[in-house]
Amino acid sequence: MRKVYYIYNPKTRTYDRVYPTVRQRVMSLLRSLFVGMGFGIGAFLLFLWIFGTPSEKELRIENSRLQAQYDVLSHRLDEALTVMKDLQQRDDNLYRVMLQADPIADPVRRASYGGTNRYEELMDLANADLVVNTTQKMDMLDRQLYIQSQSFDEVVKLCKENDEKLKCIPAIQPVANKDLKYTASGYGLRIDPIYNTTKFHEGMDFSANIGTPVYATGNGVVTKAGWQSGYGKIIKIDHGYGYETWYAHLNDMDVRVGQKVVRGQVIGEVGNTGKSTGPHLHYEVHVKGRVVNPVNYYFMDLNADDYDKMIQMAENHGKVYD
Repeated sequence: MRKVYYIYNPKTRTYDRVYPTVRQRVMSLLRSLFVGMGFGIGAFLLFLWIFGTPSEKELRIENSRLQAQYDVLSHRLDEALTVMKDLQQRDDNLYRVMLQADPIADPVRRASYGGTNRYEELMDLANADLVVNTTQKMDMLDRQLYIQSQSFDEVVKLCKENDEKLKCIPAIQPVANKDLKYTASGYGLRIDPIYNTTKFHEGMDFSANIGTPVYATGNGVVTKAGWQSGYGKIIKIDHGYGYETWYAHLNDMDVRVGQKVVRGQVIGEVGNTGKSTGPHLHYEVHVKGRVVNPVNYYFMDLNADDYDKMIQMAENHGKVYD
């Protein structure tokens, strides 16, 4: 129903009916139209804000998938960096120790790419922190892979140049111990089984039956084959290049002073002579006159898993026989 408007006439004291002009009617219609359109647009925008457009919904799903993929990638990069750290430790503490090469300085291994604005262009992306963090890990892994590759190239070069030296460096266990069952005690502070006091154990003990063959761990010349206080019957081999090995508490000796021996040659038998509480071989490695941990010199005798197992067994103290 059309609205009817009246206006008060003070002269006649009556209400006179008002008839709007065409312009007024058009303006009223436009106002109603614009108000309706405003409510419609507002309702539409509210709907989009709450539920979003189909394309926005697809984008949210895609972003969620990308987030999950970045999380998986970040986790895998963490695992790869852990493996790389293990390789670096082996390189510095095993391969380079064997070849008497200096370890790679930690700042060189950890050096990052130059430029403070390297990741600036990534900061405008969605999930910028995650993207930058993942990119940094990839760059770090790439850098460390390059350094490690260079290091292995150097190790290979040293190996080729030191073929004769490698024949002399102690590189196997002094008894047949593939399954590690003869491993008794390792290098380090131990409780002396006789005096019951803390003492530094300067070698590694291998428990074995009397008569078990003892092998030279590298090429060299026998410098001692006789009795020494505390060690009982002992054989000492000078391997050259600053290396010397001791084989103590022997039952019998099959070599003499001045004799040349090769790696793997039987030089004696496990015994129980000297300061000993049971049949075993006490084995020491000396480098340039200093006693070192023998566990680092079995690299030709053990695979990676057995090497790790040997280290764990040696660090677990075990039973000390001397």
